[in-house]
Amino acid sequence: MSEISEKVHHPGEIVPQSGIYECDCGQGHEYSTGVKGRRFPHLHEACSGSGWKLKAASHPGL
Repeated sequence: MSEISEKVHHPGEIVPQSGIYECDCGQGHEYSTGVKGRRFPHLHEACSGSGWKLKAASHPGL
């Protein structure tokens, strides 16, 4: 998997790779540290996004 991904992961889905995720609204205002095997959190009510995109992978290749 590449360092940065365009795939959108929705709240409640299982995190496939640990790393820093940002909301997909395009404003870059909301970030989450995703831990592989846990679930993605909900987005803030004011966020117009629908999910999370990988911004920086932790331990790429694992």
